[in-house]
Amino acid sequence: MIIVSKFWTNLFSFGRANAVTIFPIIFLKYGFFRANEQLIRHERIHLRQALELGIVFFYLWYLGEFVVRFARFRDFDRAYRNISFEREAYRHEHDPGYLSRRKVWTFWNHL
Repeated sequence: MIIVSKFWTNLFSFGRANAVTIFPIIFLKYGFFRANEQLIRHERIHLRQALELGIVFFYLWYLGEFVVRFARFRDFDRAYRNISFEREAYRHEHDPGYLSRRKVWTFWNHL
């Protein structure tokens, strides 16, 4: 499910993200992002990660990893880009067949 909602993307990303996934919904900042296959694929990778870890644990881990990375880098964008879940999603967002052949717990390879 994809919903266009500037409010939610701004709330969960401090206005920095074009899309935010809060399982099972992908929130898009603007309607035209529905046509951005790379962005949608990136968010679908997060949906798969959340299913693997359990939804609540995924978001706790995500937030915890962000806090650790932010303490290390003292830079919001650098901390965000170095979260293991984001590393995996950014690395494979260009590959249309990635989710069909992705192995379980692949994000571990990006820690």
